[in-house]
Amino acid sequence: MSINVNTKSCLHKYGTVQLFMSPEWNEDQKGAKVQIVDVFSLQVATGYQKDPEGRLLLTSGATLADGRSWSLAKACQLVRNDARPYRWIVLHLEKKAWGLFWAGGGLELSREELMIARGKEPEGAIVPATPEALLKLVLAMEEPEWVATLKPKEKKKKVAQDKAGSRASTWKWVAFATIAWALLSTATTGFLAFKLQEQSNQLNQILYEIKK
Repeated sequence: MSINVNTKSCLHKYGTVQLFMSPEWNEDQKGAKVQIVDVFSLQVATGYQKDPEGRLLLTSGATLADGRSWSLAKACQLVRNDARPYRWIVLHLEKKAWGLFWAGGGLELSREELMIARGKEPEGAIVPATPEALLKLVLAMEEPEWVATLKPKEKKKKVAQDKAGSRASTWKWVAFATIAWALLSTATTGFLAFKLQEQSNQLNQILYEIKK
């Protein structure tokens, strides 16, 4: 997948914790809402517990709908104290950040940064970041927090619910479109490379025949 020119500017460090934030984000925006993503298993943090030795372990689910949102400070605290801190990225719940992470190469860059930080391959299997795997993440997705910002008045509740359902449906299609774009981009790039190689082989064959 190609890397968007804005993607690298989204990577930040908070101590040992890797962040992926909107290009417009700055350190004064400490109230930003985030999710915690295991970039190697492609799962999203749903909560936390303690192992038999008393170490903190983040629990995770297989879809974005399972994931829980956190304040930036709380998310960084959890990742820093987790027994596997170099599997997690703190992902800004913001449209640009979300798009650049899932379809702009942010996931791949985050994997690279965490492997460098750990100094070796992460523990556990690495799930390939295929378009199919990314689609699985959004299949059960509901309306994200940044879409619904105002609570409707009680007398307009039914109308507001209808609109909320429409927005959720629209957002889900946006998510599908983002991943579909990534799939199309990957497929198109591969197809063009294949055709160029095919034409090159044909040209070489013609030149060979001419020389004979």
